[in-house]
Amino acid sequence: MTRTTRTTALVLALTGALALSACGGGGFEEEGASSAPASASGPANLTMLIASSGDAETNAVKAAADAWAQKSGNKVTVTVASDMNQQLAQGFASGKPADVFYMDASRFADYAKNGSLYPYADQLSDNSDFYEPLRQTFTYEGKQYCAPKDFSTLALEINTDSWEKAGLTDADVPTTWDQLEAVSKKLTTKDQVGLGIGVGIDRLGAFVVQNGGWWLSDDGKSASADTPAVTDALEYVQRNVKAGNFKMSNQLDSGWGGEAFGTGKAAMTIEGNWIKGAVKNDYPDLKYKTVELPAGPAGKGTLQFTQCWGVASDSKAQAQAVDLVKSLTTVDQQMAFADAFGVMPSRQSAADQYKSKFPEDAPFIAGGEYGHGPINAPGMEQVVADLNSKLESFGNANLPQVLEGFDTNAGSALGQ
Repeated sequence: MTRTTRTTALVLALTGALALSACGGGGFEEEGASSAPASASGPANLTMLIASSGDAETNAVKAAADAWAQKSGNKVTVTVASDMNQQLAQGFASGKPADVFYMDASRFADYAKNGSLYPYADQLSDNSDFYEPLRQTFTYEGKQYCAPKDFSTLALEINTDSWEKAGLTDADVPTTWDQLEAVSKKLTTKDQVGLGIGVGIDRLGAFVVQNGGWWLSDDGKSASADTPAVTDALEYVQRNVKAGNFKMSNQLDSGWGGEAFGTGKAAMTIEGNWIKGAVKNDYPDLKYKTVELPAGPAGKGTLQFTQCWGVASDSKAQAQAVDLVKSLTTVDQQMAFADAFGVMPSRQSAADQYKSKFPEDAPFIAGGEYGHGPINAPGMEQVVADLNSKLESFGNANLPQVLEGFDTNAGSALGQ
């Protein structure tokens, strides 16, 4: 792709045309390695752009970058973005992007398509150590582009006081949809619903995966929402919403499932490992435990949320940037990040060490094996936004009509 074409695409991104995208893709490209990386002559002065959760993350990333710089003789300047999507798009459009940056899975396919990303994953000798679903998330047109930085998954959180009050024991922890429905019914009182679920496909999609469905085909090139696998999954949830066993967070006057759970409006919720920080900060008296999501008719399933270490195709120091990424993704460094700001390592070889140090997170890390990333196709932002808007009043949604509409809109975006 020429610079002019890529610049035009990125200018559109600034006006809202950049799309949410994610997992789909086929296998990994084994042959045809990426072109030789550009290498700065003499010591490189790398720039890194990150979207930080706070001082702990910023300081940890800066320390890791400084350690690599001191060892390699290069320099790294780390900048915390105030608006990551806008600053990335502006950098690419100007031809002067950061050399290394956080690349969110929901934005990956658009940037891969328009040529902004340097595909370096085939230069990682231990690339197979990253969880395969995460590798697939950062694969476009058969080529994996970048190394997964870390990841999060969804699991089931249970208020243990409510659980015991309902006469439930460890033997009642749900492992199937039928059991989830049964315990939700037992946990529901006039003041508390059994299960509170956040609005939109970033939570409802877990049920879709558990039923063997997805919004797009495996290759990400055609829509597949209007199918029994997707419809039946959503109808299971909707039936329980209508019965009062489940409620969506907006029915509970809550901004997300964690708020409904923390304020006692829901005895259970489905959220990611970020809920630990929310409970610690906002609901310190809440007693709860986390278990894996119940399996559906097609087996276990959850959603994965992840970022990779992106390297710019316009970087003049790609070789040094890739070497920095290698340093940032070692087991030791990923565990240091886990200690500093609570992320889960994207390497399978780090799982046992992570679970030993954070045993309460075992249900989350388990999802690395069977989780599904977001929609992996360019041009889908408005299509997904439209789908989410139509699912806001979930209990009354005409699901067949909604899914048919999604397929029509997605097909148009995909050029069908």
